[in-house]
Amino acid sequence: MTLPRGASYHPSPMSLLQNLQGSSMAVLSDTHRTSYLLPPDCEDWGEQGAPAFVYGQEELVVGGVQWPSRPSSILDSWTLSRFDSALCSAWQQRMELGFFRYLLGELQTQVLPGAVGFVAQLNVERGMQRRCPQNIKSVRQAFDPEQFNFNKIRPGEVLFHLHREPDLPGALPQEDILVVINVSPLEWGHVLFVPVPAQGLPQRLLPGVLRAGLEAVLLSSHPGFRVGFNSLGGLASVNHLHLHGYYLAHRLPVEGAPSQPLDPGGHLHLLQTLPAPGFLFYVSGPGPDLEAVIRRVCRATDYLADQEIAHNLFVTRGAPPGRASPCSALAGVRVILWARKSSFGIKEGEAFNVALCELAGHLPVKTAQDFSSLTEATAVALIQDCLLPPAQATAVQTALVALMAQEEP
Repeated sequence: MTLPRGASYHPSPMSLLQNLQGSSMAVLSDTHRTSYLLPPDCEDWGEQGAPAFVYGQEELVVGGVQWPSRPSSILDSWTLSRFDSALCSAWQQRMELGFFRYLLGELQTQVLPGAVGFVAQLNVERGMQRRCPQNIKSVRQAFDPEQFNFNKIRPGEVLFHLHREPDLPGALPQEDILVVINVSPLEWGHVLFVPVPAQGLPQRLLPGVLRAGLEAVLLSSHPGFRVGFNSLGGLASVNHLHLHGYYLAHRLPVEGAPSQPLDPGGHLHLLQTLPAPGFLFYVSGPGPDLEAVIRRVCRATDYLADQEIAHNLFVTRGAPPGRASPCSALAGVRVILWARKSSFGIKEGEAFNVALCELAGHLPVKTAQDFSSLTEATAVALIQDCLLPPAQATAVQTALVALMAQEEP
């Protein structure tokens, strides 16, 4: 395979899965025993119901997940977690069965020259075939059962229910989270986390689905499994509560970008580097600290939604807050929140649309011409055009710092 200029290569979870099949390191046998794959007879797909992926706290991987020092060594040392195996094998089967709007192969990828380290990918099919966004006019718009929602998907699009074992320390009541394919995938393994679809929840972040997203990142042993949220006005295309999750086999700048504390308790930090300043929350692992971060993040997003301020959120393994850290220092999980201008609908004619992954430094580009001509300066300008004016950004920062100070000790 010939790599574009500036590109680096790490095998995708698909290639890892194929390489591991039949080897002593393979963990796929558990996936097949627990029947995450659809049965051969398509008439059984709707009747069988989606299986449950049940996990305990011991499966939340805290340490030891790192990017390889030498890309060529990854196949010799990588072991997929049980979660990775279940998701990847079921997702690949749905691709082979034609559930997606297009076949997703290896995407042409380049790291844009410059200080930021943008990862640009050419994904023409998504630009052309993704579902048209709904008619959204407010960050707080109510759920409309007449519009497309996740109660209308085909049974085979559901990979499994995600369930924690009960009675984990400090845990809130368990919710039913569906893990569903995104039929217009950004990258390999692109799924949606959808809580209790029948409740018809609007696209406003809630603690239960955020917990599922954070724990999904910890369930994966791949450093490139990321989770994110787009609010209404932040390019969410469906007003039915969901998070995105996907694999990207490349480091991103937000993993180790420097930050400064904004509150005396050190609960809220400001990422100061390009492409966009963002609010950083950090947790080193499961337990009470994770629950506290979930509460803080949801208080912040509740404030933004109440103020009709669109926002995007990105969850990735990363370094602790503070000075710039090498991307290999993935000691915990970073949750980055951006407040931004509202944007309703898809902007035509731009190289990419600015949502959760673009703010984090991953740029899915729509046309080959834009992909070949895109520069770091152009990407930064497109992203910064979506940010709040300085005075409003300062007011939001002041309000969020005040919210953190109100937290009970």
